[in-house]
Amino acid sequence: MGAAMKMKYEVIKKEGRAKRAVMETVHGTIQTPVFMNVGTVAAIKGAVSTEDLEQLGTQVELSNTYHLHVRPGDEKIKAFGGLRRFMSWEKPVLTDSGGFQVFSLAGLRKIREEGVTFRCHIDGHRIFMGPEESMRIQSNLASTIAMAFDECAPAKADRQYVENSVARTTRWLERCQKEMNRLNGLEDTINKKQLLFGINQGAVYEDVRIGHAKRIAQMELDGYAVGGLAVGETHEEMYHILEVTVPHLPADKPTYLMGVGTPANILEAVERGVDFFDCVYPTRNGRHGHLYTNFGKINLFNAKYELDERPVEPGCPCPACRRYSRAYIRHLLKAKEMLGMRLCVLHNLYFYNTMMTEIRDALDRGEFASYKKRKLDGMQNTVL
Repeated sequence: MGAAMKMKYEVIKKEGRAKRAVMETVHGTIQTPVFMNVGTVAAIKGAVSTEDLEQLGTQVELSNTYHLHVRPGDEKIKAFGGLRRFMSWEKPVLTDSGGFQVFSLAGLRKIREEGVTFRCHIDGHRIFMGPEESMRIQSNLASTIAMAFDECAPAKADRQYVENSVARTTRWLERCQKEMNRLNGLEDTINKKQLLFGINQGAVYEDVRIGHAKRIAQMELDGYAVGGLAVGETHEEMYHILEVTVPHLPADKPTYLMGVGTPANILEAVERGVDFFDCVYPTRNGRHGHLYTNFGKINLFNAKYELDERPVEPGCPCPACRRYSRAYIRHLLKAKEMLGMRLCVLHNLYFYNTMMTEIRDALDRGEFASYKKRKLDGMQNTVL
């Protein structure tokens, strides 16, 4: 990469709207479509280490601006040399802006043009966050990719509210861009090539979504996310919004669907042109004994697995399946032993990361459509 270049994103294969790309960043190369593993507070819930992530084939780790600002504090992480050094992770990191947490965790909040005042979910102290604050925190964290600060309006909010919210989100995005340019030029900034992704909003109103996509597409951002989905609308509504919105985002930039989803959601979204994903499902479901397999989802708390000697998924080479039986992992979960949760999370993350490799391979071969059908048909089962 040239000295001046922050990023290179190249689509190397297309099948319909599905795209297979390579993205070079200052912290390494990302092969897309990619699933980013969610480590909210700089760790994956379920006792999963950075070393585990490397072995599971994780390409990008995702952490949360709001949570790290509250604890341990972004200034401390900056003093340590940035988030990647703090958590001993050499590959790219994406930090989300904190916007979603501000709007979902904070019951008592006041939204103004400047930003949002709300109470911390840990000790109740008042916090103000706006576009500039979010950019400064993310600059301190020195992530590879920073997300713009936006409002995530409820999917079913009334039209007038959504239109006003989207207009403010656009103004906030302009402020984010201006502040990031300033921060990237400062002497003491750790990552002076931090990338900025803007976020498309508009709930389920397709004309609002399209109008917003066209507006932000003109802003020459490093990437574009579709936010505010999987927050109350049906899967069909979500797929429809992607279908009408994604074509209005720049095809030569990464497209990121935030916080979605199930393996089926990911396959459907790849088909509609999305190439970045993140979701807490594999980790959250894993901690509750719900495991993804190519034959459907299984719940290890079911009594029928009490003496089941088989691995979670026969033939799976993940750390859980290589060595342990369903019966043993079920026992650990029932006994509330952390190892049970850890093994389940490792399996689910392996499943997701491996599925993304399969998607990329299928796109490389021009066989994504048939792969998608096979994968979805296999996962229709729920009995193992």
